[in-house]
Amino acid sequence: MTMRSELAEAPAVVAGLLETARKPLAGVAADVVRRGIDLIVIAARGTSDHAATYAQYVLGERNGLPVALAAPSLASLYGHGPRFGRALVIGISQSGRSPDVVGVIVDARAQGALTLAITNDPASPLADAADVVVPLEAGPELAVAATKTYVAELAVVALLSDALRTAGGAGPADSDLASMPAAIEAAIGLEEAVAEIIGARTGLVRCAVLGRGYQYATVREWALKLKEVAGVAADAYSAADFEHGPISMIEPGFPVLAVVTTGPAVAGMAALLGRLNGDGADLLVMSDRPEVRALARASIALPASVPEWLSPIVAIVPCQLFAYRLAIATGHDPETPRNLNKVTLTR
Repeated sequence: MTMRSELAEAPAVVAGLLETARKPLAGVAADVVRRGIDLIVIAARGTSDHAATYAQYVLGERNGLPVALAAPSLASLYGHGPRFGRALVIGISQSGRSPDVVGVIVDARAQGALTLAITNDPASPLADAADVVVPLEAGPELAVAATKTYVAELAVVALLSDALRTAGGAGPADSDLASMPAAIEAAIGLEEAVAEIIGARTGLVRCAVLGRGYQYATVREWALKLKEVAGVAADAYSAADFEHGPISMIEPGFPVLAVVTTGPAVAGMAALLGRLNGDGADLLVMSDRPEVRALARASIALPASVPEWLSPIVAIVPCQLFAYRLAIATGHDPETPRNLNKVTLTR
């Protein structure tokens, strides 16, 4: 049960990062202010790319910084990376070994841009390439599907946002960060509730996974986990994009999974889920809002009182548990997914 045991380590991993990551991130934030950096560029693949999606929301909404996702193939395949100008360029990778992600950081540093590596291996090529390294301090992650390292990546991004606000004079560190280990522990405690709704879904072979705003990163990662460990053809959508075409797939019984947490996206998500319910979709909703959960055939109550900007760190946990439990229930081996290796060396 490597995937399950590693998932259980997430609260301790985040608690450790609250102690170890603040100092290097404070240094990065001070450099951002000193250099007048006004753009973030992030290179990542797979699960780490979803952490970058979270960064687009948290650094955009809380720090007013545009966040662009790098196209690593520009340098690795075409040999013409972009001009990074006054950008902070971040590489996010559990292994730190993907050559195309490393290549973006190498190129950015050669141009004089400030570079940051977020990785679980501080001796990796990615770490060697960057000006500053923030180790995830998650310990070995042996399961192919990333769990604790994804939660750790989100936590580091949140801590970076907090450091940037402090460096920019917006106030002291946000005290809500200290509650994250306990909130993650509470989310792990939802496993039995998750297990109860798996029985009716052992025939799941395809589904749409919907979220908006901060939870767009969560549903992208949930869909990936369903593909990786349970063999489900899960397609993740921003709820807004879903209404621009993919909604035509909906017919009675079509499975739709959704994550909805308190914030500006609630009203629109509730309206969409109500419409899908009326069209006969088989809805499964994870939410901290009882009125949203009431729209679904099955639901999981997410921990309440988690600030929206930190909610993806918590909301992903029951999604990981759902994918793991579904894999077990349907005879898949979540430890060794077909055709996958722990480290994928894309070029």
